[in-house]
Amino acid sequence: MALNNPYAAYQQNSINMATPGELTLMLYDGCLKFMKQAKQAIEQENMELKNTNLVKVQNIIQELNLTLNRKVEMAGSMAAMYEYIHRRLIEANINNDKDILTEVEGYVKDLRDAWKQAIQIERQGRHGSGGQA
Repeated sequence: MALNNPYAAYQQNSINMATPGELTLMLYDGCLKFMKQAKQAIEQENMELKNTNLVKVQNIIQELNLTLNRKVEMAGSMAAMYEYIHRRLIEANINNDKDILTEVEGYVKDLRDAWKQAIQIERQGRHGSGGQA
């Protein structure tokens, strides 16, 4: 299929060539994308699509939590944050609550932005000032 679709081939190649940090950034971006789609589904009263997208977000948050390096001091705080976000996503799904999604979206954006900045700093240290994400 990827051979017939250049965009799919490009996406697959991007994933295969990404560093672990870039993969984490992709997970945050996917999380935000699916939250936006879930909000739209709530507005359109499409509960099946809302649920599908929120389950995707919950799975991403669980994956981020499971892959934390527990040897790093900050991991405990990050795990608690991921657990809180996961609980709130379940509440949003049960109650069709866009306000909860807006709250959680803010946290995920902050985490994504911090991660993106860390990647940029790491690249600059490795390659000089040319390493932009």
